[in-house]
Amino acid sequence: MTDETHDPTLQSWVESANDPATDFPLQNLPFGRFRLRGEATYRIGVAIGDQILDLAHAGMIATSEMSELISCDTKARRALRLMLSRALRAGSADASRLRASLVAQSNAQMGLPCRIGDYTDFYTSIHHATSVGRQFRPDNPLLPNYKWVPIGYHGRTSSIVPSGTPVRRPHGQSKGPNDETPQFGPSKRLDYELELGIIVGCGNAQGEPIAIANAESHIFGLTLFNDWTARDIQAWEYQPLGPFLSKNFASTISPWIVTMEALAPFRAPFARAEGDPQPLPYLDNADNRAMGALDVALEVWISTSAMRSANLPPQRLMQSNFRDSYWTMAQLVTHHTVNGCNLMPGDLFGSGTQSGSAKGQGGSMLELSSGGKEPLRLGNGETRSFLEDGDTVILRGHCERAGFRRIGFGDCAGMITPATP
Repeated sequence: MTDETHDPTLQSWVESANDPATDFPLQNLPFGRFRLRGEATYRIGVAIGDQILDLAHAGMIATSEMSELISCDTKARRALRLMLSRALRAGSADASRLRASLVAQSNAQMGLPCRIGDYTDFYTSIHHATSVGRQFRPDNPLLPNYKWVPIGYHGRTSSIVPSGTPVRRPHGQSKGPNDETPQFGPSKRLDYELELGIIVGCGNAQGEPIAIANAESHIFGLTLFNDWTARDIQAWEYQPLGPFLSKNFASTISPWIVTMEALAPFRAPFARAEGDPQPLPYLDNADNRAMGALDVALEVWISTSAMRSANLPPQRLMQSNFRDSYWTMAQLVTHHTVNGCNLMPGDLFGSGTQSGSAKGQGGSMLELSSGGKEPLRLGNGETRSFLEDGDTVILRGHCERAGFRRIGFGDCAGMITPATP
């Protein structure tokens, strides 16, 4: 699955791409949509170091619609990646021509990475499901269907916003355990959720399921995804039909899609713990067992108003890894379409909150603070049970493996602003 584009010795004539600390070396080449300040129309670009290569200006694509690009078949995507890699390598004959097509990321406004048609949120971390379930059902934290079926629900696309967009604290109903009647007002238990976003490439016709052997050919790539949640509103409304106003006020997505081709060196075997049921046959095959998992290191950072006023850097809250997910990307695609549901280019799957097995690896404040009972103490002396106005949450992710170049996803950030009066 790897080729010359993954060679860790490759250097670029874009000098910032050769920095060992960059998320966007020549071996990554993620796609996104950008515009210059004051422009109305977004263009398709590829991140290279601290620059963006404007693909239309460079004459490398003929479309301004990301959905057309991501719906290409795997062979065409690999051909485009190879062309970009060769053109951006040190010594390329295209260097002098392509310099005019570079835009500094600092001068660009990033939009949603593609037009998102439909959004489904999954629940793939067994550690998150168990941790949260234990808070509500101490004797039975994991519901019996979890180990058999990828759990998900259909979300809302209109409130998905690009990284850097402020997130307003939502209003809604909530009811405490000792309250006689519910109350209405701003959420007091606002939370983040650390997730990966899976971007669908080519779709399928309605009524035609996607077999697991072909599932990953329908995925274009991954992003970071913060599915903000109002926990107090959620607790009151989620039974019997699941999340509603507690989820649909905002979700933040990172602007760059890291392609499946770039992620090829970081695959890992997928296996269930001893004693757990094996997936049903339609969710299982040899390739999924051999390399269905993906080694993506994930982190959450926080920057409070007080920290910024004191010129303090953001503080890391936790780390986890997508490798520990209970369900693979291929299984999500296959299960989503097994009833004939049709996917379309640009559809988004949320992975569900990615938590680790150890204490302190919770992918949400709900877990890290034990439902607010054990507030986190930050390095500057502040404490947090849930998010406060002025808090900026930053998701980060990267892939790293011996023999390959480290690649990253860029930041996925959002700041909480006060509720409307």
